[in-house]
This record gives sequence, C-alpha cells and structure tokens, in this order.
Amino acid sequence: MIITLLTDFGLSDAYAGVMKGVILNICPDAGVVDLTHGIPPQDREQAAFVLKSAYAYFPEGTIHVAVVDPGVGTGRAALVVRTRDFLFVAPDDGVLKYVFEAHPEARVFRADRPEFLLPDPSATFHGRDIFAPLAGHLALGIHPEALGDPFPDFERGRILRPVIRAGEIRGAILYFDRFGNAVTNLDRLLLEGVSVRAIHAGGLTLGGVLRTYADVPAGEPVAYIGSAGTLEIGVNMGDARARYGLKAGDGVVVGLG
Repeated sequence: MIITLLTDFGLSDAYAGVMKGVILNICPDAGVVDLTHGIPPQDREQAAFVLKSAYAYFPEGTIHVAVVDPGVGTGRAALVVRTRDFLFVAPDDGVLKYVFEAHPEARVFRADRPEFLLPDPSATFHGRDIFAPLAGHLALGIHPEALGDPFPDFERGRILRPVIRAGEIRGAILYFDRFGNAVTNLDRLLLEGVSVRAIHAGGLTLGGVLRTYADVPAGEPVAYIGSAGTLEIGVNMGDARARYGLKAGDGVVVGLG
C-alpha cells in the first residue's frame, strides 16, 4: 500500500521522519512517498493546490496524508475521507477543499477512536500521534468506518474563483513554486478559445499566453499554462517573485480583445 506525505515540516527537523517511523511500525510493508515537506509554514492554500495537482497521479487505493495544521491541539477534527479511488487523512481545516470539490461522492469520517491513535497524543504533533497512525491502520486494511463516525459538518474550505467580466478575467496568485513562478487560479479552460490582449499582475504587463519559458529570451517574463493546468507567470532562467515583487494574493487581470 502506498502512503504519501504532504506537510509544512521541512527536512531540517525529524518531524517527517518520525511520521514515517510510526507508519512503518504499524504497517511495515507500506511504501511511504514524500510528496513534499516544503509547504511554507501554515500555508493551507498552497498545500491544498499542491495536493490537488498531485494525488490523481498515484495508483488507485493510495492513502494521501496532508498535515498543514495551524489548529493543532484545538478541537478541530481529524478526518479520514474515502473517494472512489483514494483515501485521504488530514485535519479539518480546508486543506482537502479541492478533493471535496472534485469528489462529491466522498465519505467523510471524524477519526477519533483512541485504539487507532498513539497513546496520550501530544497537543503540538498530531502528525505523529494522530495522522500517521491513522494512515498506518488504513494501510493494514482497516476500513475508514472503523476509525470514527460519519462527519457531515466538515470544513469544505473557500475556493477563490476567477471573476469574468466584460473584456476581462480577474484571478489571483495562489502561491510560488521553488523557481519563483507565480501559480494562479486561472484555469486553462477559461483561456481556451479567447483572444488574450494583455495580462497584468502587480506592476508587470505581458502581451499574451505563450507555450513555455524558452519562448522568450533569458531573463524575460512569460505567461504560460503550467503543468497543473493553470496560468503561471515566470521568468525564463529567472525568478518572477524576486524580480517583480509579486506576492501571493496579488490580483491577475487577463484583458480580452
């Protein structure tokens, strides 16, 4: 059974490794994949989008664990979610919002039965004491229904939608990847079959959507459809965030004409 881990723990501390140890103690045959531990601290928006862009590439039955958990130690629920093809384990804080959008058939459980958790869970490390044990037991074949009761009042999360107006589409920068490329919420489907006159983000103006970085000279900005299927803004051989002072949440306006 494959288990993926997505966290904001980084790799300089032992947090991610300890989660793997807990999983393997419960299910030694599990294959644990580090999806990423590089989410910026508490950045649930980036975590949700990265999970959205990655989970479907794994084999059917994969267990995806997402722990970006500013509410650790509070009364927020621990969720186990079953969709047609996957299982998800995460705090009830909106990090699964794109999963819920894509899978209205999802069954959601509040996983709080102590026999499936580590004894005396810490108030600050639920990744180790709650989410990793849940994933380990799921990998053993324990059904989600055994881990807790159905939970209809889960946090669906707010999805930032583009706004379409006469002559323009307004979106926003969601986050930046490691290369400084700005990832937006403007889906490629919104831009298919339309004539893009200009793209404005911060103080930057671009003339249209190109195919890839090398369509402009080195050091020049470029707008393109990224591998996750949304509009991105980058710099060929450079860093758009650093060069143009762009920030997550900045508006992106696509002028049509």
